[in-house]
Amino acid sequence: MGSRTISHHALRQRSERYRYAGIMRDQAVNLHLSEAHSSLARVIAVTSGKGGVGKTNVAANLAICLAGMSKRVLLLDADISLANVDVVLNIRGKYDISHVINGHKSMTDIIQPGPNGVQVICGASGLDKLADLSDGEQRDLLGHLSKLQQETDTIIVDTAAGISRSVVSFCLASDHVLVVTTPEATAMTDAYGMIKVLARKRYQGPISIVVNMARDVAEGKRTYQRIADVARKFLGRDLYFAAVLPWDDRLCTAVRSRKPVVLAYPNAQISSSLAKLAARLSDARRDGQVSGSFFRKVVKWWN
Repeated sequence: MGSRTISHHALRQRSERYRYAGIMRDQAVNLHLSEAHSSLARVIAVTSGKGGVGKTNVAANLAICLAGMSKRVLLLDADISLANVDVVLNIRGKYDISHVINGHKSMTDIIQPGPNGVQVICGASGLDKLADLSDGEQRDLLGHLSKLQQETDTIIVDTAAGISRSVVSFCLASDHVLVVTTPEATAMTDAYGMIKVLARKRYQGPISIVVNMARDVAEGKRTYQRIADVARKFLGRDLYFAAVLPWDDRLCTAVRSRKPVVLAYPNAQISSSLAKLAARLSDARRDGQVSGSFFRKVVKWWN
């Protein structure tokens, strides 16, 4: 009887050791996955319902501000028809992802150095071809693109204007969407149209409003509030206030000289507003959830 008791006790101890070892193994696996997960860059899509609202200027200057805060930043020009990030940053965007797809260039060949150490993929005209590649070609290219997400802290995606399938795909795959609008009625209507599409597609990330070209902060906040109220009432969706960027002639001067306004006029109010937005986004990075490979999700939504 005693030997049975000892045997049963030993078995129970052994079972407890196995269970403990299993728990520790699971925790180690979860920790490894968590570390790999957290190493991915956060992806912020900068979009708008219509053109002419300053979306590309916002994306480019925001990337520069983030890079100035010792962040590793990749700026992806995802406009597959009218790309112009290279014009705003005054860099030579000779190659894009289509050259990698065609096998003419490597991924490192197409990345251009930008101001403050920003890495730039200019005029990514080949991105629409991703969904047409064979499984093997897609795997290889996505592997290279996903590596970029592991080697940076933030990816800023400058989408095309409008609500095309490619624009919506980039937004749905991103961790945070910044919708740029102006106080103009048509811009607000088109911005709401983009928000409505994302809401209907059940986009889970935060959607924030950047009001550009406002006469003053009060007008910008009224513009945000009008869009936010309509979205809450008809879409059941809360929108976040990102920034008001006041109208400043120095931005036009900077664009004409092909120099980002935050570098050309660092003391201007618009530069200060962009820097504050970058700081808030940087702080949010520590608390935000990065939800997996951006580029793989882009292809998923395209398909």
